Amino acid sequence: MSGGTTLPPLVEPAPELSKEEVERYSRHLIIPDVGMDGQKRLKNAKVLVVGGGGLGSPALLYLAAAGVGTLGIVEFDEVDTSNLQRQIIHGVSDVGKSKAVSAKESIAEVNPYVTVNLHETHLSSENALDIFRDYDLILDGTDNFATRYLVNDAAVILGKPYVWGSIFRFEGQASVFWEDAPNGLGLNYRDLYPEPPPPGMVPSCAEGGVLGVLCASIGSIMVNEAIKLITGIGEPILGRLVVYDALELSWRQVKIRKDPSTPKITELIDYEAFCGAVSEDAQNAAAGNTITAKELKAKFDAGEDFALIDVREQHEYEIVNIPGATLIPKDRILSGEALAELPQDKPIVLHCKSGGRSAEALAALHKAGFSDAVHVGGGVLSWVREIDPSLPSY
Repeated sequence: MSGGTTLPPLVEPAPELSKEEVERYSRHLIIPDVGMDGQKRLKNAKVLVVGGGGLGSPALLYLAAAGVGTLGIVEFDEVDTSNLQRQIIHGVSDVGKSKAVSAKESIAEVNPYVTVNLHETHLSSENALDIFRDYDLILDGTDNFATRYLVNDAAVILGKPYVWGSIFRFEGQASVFWEDAPNGLGLNYRDLYPEPPPPGMVPSCAEGGVLGVLCASIGSIMVNEAIKLITGIGEPILGRLVVYDALELSWRQVKIRKDPSTPKITELIDYEAFCGAVSEDAQNAAAGNTITAKELKAKFDAGEDFALIDVREQHEYEIVNIPGATLIPKDRILSGEALAELPQDKPIVLHCKSGGRSAEALAALHKAGFSDAVHVGGGVLSWVREIDPSLPSY
């Protein structure tokens, strides 16, 4: 399925390649479509990668190896042990270190000719335009809808193309968006997803998991598209959504068309409010009905009679659980199926991994008449962190 024609090169070529650079990039230089001209364009390119995690890791390494002259990294998190299963730019010695700094050090090992700019900040409506402005191309490998819409809208306002990727469990997606594309396709992320899904509808990778090697599959597609845009070779997947199923080892493409009802993007908004981490009902239910892990521990110590309900999934419960908790997955509560299993004669305390899902379940219980139900803010992760660090975290 063809998405259109080759676009003009995004970047002008650098004046020259040094002798060392010619030797380093020789396998590119002997490809007629790339050659000296294409490699000089890569050297002159400035690419910003939003996120140094699962998709950002392979993307940054391959962009550096390919000879992209300037790389920017937007990342404010620290390396955690659970990252190492898929975030290959980081290692054991990097645990606890800034992800941005760790990534910069790894890039220097791959290619010392690359300049790396660190933006160790949370990307927001206040800083996105200033950060994006100096780059030719954006790669978005983030895992939350608020940042995806922010990246899209900032790119649209500045007229920048960006490559988008997404992964979850065994499936990955990728596309290129460029509102001002010279071939007239003129698409942005809102043409694919006009509105974010309802809060809690789509679990994050932290809740649902991701096959580590899937990051390499989608991350390499993103870099491939970046190279094509920078050098003006091949047909970018602008106007196409590529979907990869790792279990079936299948690839399919879906054509994306401009949505005439998509409003013109002229300013950045409050994206957290636009996407909503949890629903308004969940926020209202949690207000005044949230206890801490320490308060839960105090209930156990005082011998209080209550029902502790874990609303995560079975596979999560098997990783770690709070002793005494009964597993009833959130979806069974929201559907009403499990309401008959809940005790009527004692208070109910809900918990999940970090508090989002239990807040949604709490709202459902309050509507069903369990008015004294509460939930644990921070979920089982706060229990592990504050009460029993001997238990595993995930």
